[in-house]
Amino acid sequence: MSLVELIAQADERGLAASGLACLDRCVPVLGGDDDLLRPLWTRLAECGDWGGPLAEARAALDGGPGERARRGAVQDGAQGGAASGGAASGEAAALARRMLEAVPTAYAGPEVREWADACSVAALQVHRLLDTAPPGGGRSVTARREGRTDGMTPLVAAELRRQVRILELLGNKGAGPAGGLRQALDVSMEGRRVLRAVVSRRARGRGQDQQV
Repeated sequence: MSLVELIAQADERGLAASGLACLDRCVPVLGGDDDLLRPLWTRLAECGDWGGPLAEARAALDGGPGERARRGAVQDGAQGGAASGGAASGEAAALARRMLEAVPTAYAGPEVREWADACSVAALQVHRLLDTAPPGGGRSVTARREGRTDGMTPLVAAELRRQVRILELLGNKGAGPAGGLRQALDVSMEGRRVLRAVVSRRARGRGQDQQV
């Protein structure tokens, strides 16, 4: 089953967890720490209101090191120098920031489906931007989500697999709501570690370029 089909079949709680997982994996491009979104996961597990933790997460990034890093990456790209590296990092950070800004205050109704779908697209775009491998197959993110997966670069392929796996876990009624959510969080944490390593390598590379 394709990613698009899994999203179409997911219930509101599954959609909220899927969108949150996409955003959580992209936290490294915002300069946020690993626990930035943990309170939202907790509220989701408790079926509670996540409005307060959401506001705190946004405030933690506003004007902090993550926001300064994003602006610096955009400036690098605009100035040339760290050329494609800086521009790609800045665009990836902007995508992740928009994901955070668009989080619905309540994970119910049509808004959560639209947000989860947008997060799926944005997370794949972030990984495509940061992938050091040459683009393969020439297919769009939309085509990948629909199941046309030939020629994908490694980072994008891994992100697509995680998105599919998380929706499968959340749709497994046998695991129970808490069990599926815990497993989804574990999968997302693995992806976040991978992307944090990628972000760190790119930052070191830009630093070396600027010293030359």
